[in-house]
Parts: sequence; C-alpha cells; structure tokens
Amino acid sequence: MSLDKAIAHKKEKRKPYAGGKAADTSCRNHWSCVWCQKNRQYHNIKEQESVEQQWQEYLYENEDEDES
Repeated sequence: MSLDKAIAHKKEKRKPYAGGKAADTSCRNHWSCVWCQKNRQYHNIKEQESVEQQWQEYLYENEDEDES
C-alpha cells in the first residue's frame, strides 16, 4: 500500500513532526544540536577538565624543582 493510499484510508498512524523540544525545536533526537552534544559528552568533558587540572597541578609542583 502506498503512503498516499494509506493516508486516504486512515491507515497511516505516524504522527507528523511537531518539534516543541524544550532545548531546540530543530532537534529530532539525533544528537546534532549543541544542547544534545553537551548532554551526550558531559562525562567526557568533565574527565578532560579533570585531566587538564591535574596536568596544571603537576606543572606547578614541578616548577620549583626545575628552578633548583
């Protein structure tokens, strides 16, 4: 049965896309909007920040040793 015929006979049950997301109306749950990317990568971003902070602490601690 073609899509046009299914619509004419009220057999098509799919809802049309209405948008209405709280964050981004153009997002269709495929993770391409900025909001979804940040939500998906939350743990990776936090881990990267932690590693960068540890690296800065390491450099700060070893700065005194380099001067001696």
